[in-house]
Amino acid sequence: MSVRLGLIGYGAIGRQVEAALAAGGIDNLELVAALVKRPRPAGPEAERLTHDPERFFAHRFDAVAECAGHEAVRSHGQRALEGGADLLVTSVGAFTDTALFDRLLAAARAAGRRLILPSAGIGALDILSSAAVGGLDRVTVTVRKDPSAWKGTPAETLVDLDALAAPHTLFDGPVREGARLYPQNVNISAAAAIAGLGLDATRLVIVADPGIDSHVVELEAAGAFGSFTFREDVAVSAENRKTGKLVAMAMVRSVRQLASTLVVAA
Repeated sequence: MSVRLGLIGYGAIGRQVEAALAAGGIDNLELVAALVKRPRPAGPEAERLTHDPERFFAHRFDAVAECAGHEAVRSHGQRALEGGADLLVTSVGAFTDTALFDRLLAAARAAGRRLILPSAGIGALDILSSAAVGGLDRVTVTVRKDPSAWKGTPAETLVDLDALAAPHTLFDGPVREGARLYPQNVNISAAAAIAGLGLDATRLVIVADPGIDSHVVELEAAGAFGSFTFREDVAVSAENRKTGKLVAMAMVRSVRQLASTLVVAA
């Protein structure tokens, strides 16, 4: 039986999911509809795209994948769950709002569905969540991006991004505050926090680094299990310099696992 998928957002992530479907890279899954912010011109893809939430939610979905930002989680997450779909959230930083997180968890529980936080742009969440079972002492997430990635954020009030000649720390503190201040850049830190010590006890370090043209993320953790360090160096998305190419690839994997007979690293 095919899994019926809805997308909230149809940017780089949504288009890569559809491309994987068209190429035969995802079995037993049907992309039913995608909810977009603005009307789209007529074309081959327009039949599945709508900017009308009522039209979108008139469909029956088994799963809905959000890839449109924090406001999309706030506006549509609960409705997706109450409509009988599992909800995959990439904009995990939205859950710095504890009331929203609790509301979506309650909606999922009442509907007998799941709130799924994909690994998206960060690896090692399987190790981190496993280590949390035995107890964690400390977790630090460090996110480094080139100065252009921080345009349009509070970083512009802290430093001249265009003139930056050396790495500059924009934030060093709890994930809850950092993910709230930089909602488009550090959703990965919120995912790591929820997997491990929580939003208030997980340290986040944000760095603008003119010496790189990629996104470098480091995850360090220690606890009863021992310790580990994970580092990734990710190519930047051509569509949006605030995000890495890996995010769309990871969403394809997460969507594939919804319908797959074989599930790896669940």
